[in-house]
Amino acid sequence: MSRSHIKQPQAKYIRSTFWRYSLPAITAMLVNGLYQVVDGIFIGKVIGYSGLAAINMAWPIIFFLVGFGIMVGIGAGSLLSIHQGESELNQAPQSKSNFSAKLLITSFYVILALGLVSSFALSLFGERLLALQSGTPEGIILAKAYLDWFSIGGVLSILAAALPLLIRNDNSPMIATALMGLGALLNIVFDYLFIDYFNLGLAGAAMATLIAQCIVCLLGLCYFFSRYSTKPFQLASESKIKTQSKSKDFSLIFDVSLAKKIIALGASSLIIYVYTSVMVGLHNALFMEYGNALTVGAYAIVGYLMVLYYFVAEGIADGSQPPISYFFGGKRQSDIQALVMLSIKVTLVAGLGWTLLLNLFPHELIQLFNHDDQALTQATIQGIQLHLFALALDGFIMLASIYFTSVNQAAKSLSIALANMFIQLPFLYILPKWLGLEGVWLAMPISNIVLFMIVAPMLYLDLRKPPHVSKIQPSRA
Repeated sequence: MSRSHIKQPQAKYIRSTFWRYSLPAITAMLVNGLYQVVDGIFIGKVIGYSGLAAINMAWPIIFFLVGFGIMVGIGAGSLLSIHQGESELNQAPQSKSNFSAKLLITSFYVILALGLVSSFALSLFGERLLALQSGTPEGIILAKAYLDWFSIGGVLSILAAALPLLIRNDNSPMIATALMGLGALLNIVFDYLFIDYFNLGLAGAAMATLIAQCIVCLLGLCYFFSRYSTKPFQLASESKIKTQSKSKDFSLIFDVSLAKKIIALGASSLIIYVYTSVMVGLHNALFMEYGNALTVGAYAIVGYLMVLYYFVAEGIADGSQPPISYFFGGKRQSDIQALVMLSIKVTLVAGLGWTLLLNLFPHELIQLFNHDDQALTQATIQGIQLHLFALALDGFIMLASIYFTSVNQAAKSLSIALANMFIQLPFLYILPKWLGLEGVWLAMPISNIVLFMIVAPMLYLDLRKPPHVSKIQPSRA
């Protein structure tokens, strides 16, 4: 982004900025989501509802890995964009270069630490977490075969989620999108080989995902050494490294204070994934209590159809983050207001449109994951009608949370993410006791309506405030 763009009429400039960042982000999220959706398609067709139920019990645990990666990517990306806006305003390009290098190095250290801890935790507690969801013995065996592979390659999943966001905020949104697209295509090929051709079941699905993610990680790391990166890392002699270290222009040392800022700003994005993880796990347990494994299989299909919109909404929110943070750093409040309002309109229209399609053509969409099981189809249609009617509000809530992250208000962003979880808990407890199985389906949309009534005024009042004063300190790298 450049200050020369300010000469354009504001409406045209905001639209071009929005689509320049949002389209690659939406594409990237949809492409990245193919990892999950394609697994579901192959498993549903080859194994059936028992396989869908098993992988749906594994996914709440895997969400933590993705959430860690998104946390680092969003947190570091927000800091980078805010700093770029401030550097542009203060005409300090060297400070921007030093800060970018230190930020990326610290991000990689955080990713490595989170990956090692996650792999260790999965090895110790994976089976217990599956049992908490009331899985059948057969389902637990199937799901554990999937999880075991991620206990080995947890760091790959975290790095694969974070790298495209870091590359995007390095002013290369198209490269980030292409990288994720390649990973998704590779995952489809490997899914066919390992699930269908070699008949390796859920273990094959995990292997396919991890191999694709490994290739994405290798290419993503190569990017930061390439000419396409704005400030590529370059190999240097020992004497040059010592000289750089003394001048503090560049260092491979972990920056604790910067890591804290990354985690603080990205925490709300992690909470969104923790929320998803906890809610899917609770729904799995309740569907087993008030229904059976077929109901959990139906919930898995509803989840796959639901996340297709989530990927669009998250792409809009993530795509809005770099320009909002940049405008915030440059104290351009009117541009922030215009961009957020455009993002809200697109998010709500996309949600309402997808909800309409789901209700008009449920059989055609369900058949992607179902091999002529009529009972599964009917259970899934009931889920679509009861569980997804307020889907668009989920996108709005996600956008509001990312907005507060973008303008360096981590506390508000975190409160929205936590409220999204805790508001739903009483509905999950009360409604099934009153309405049985239908109450389980209805808990999420009703809680979305309640939370929307709280978050919408909060966002409106913040947008009406005068420009914020950033508290991001210049780097001492």
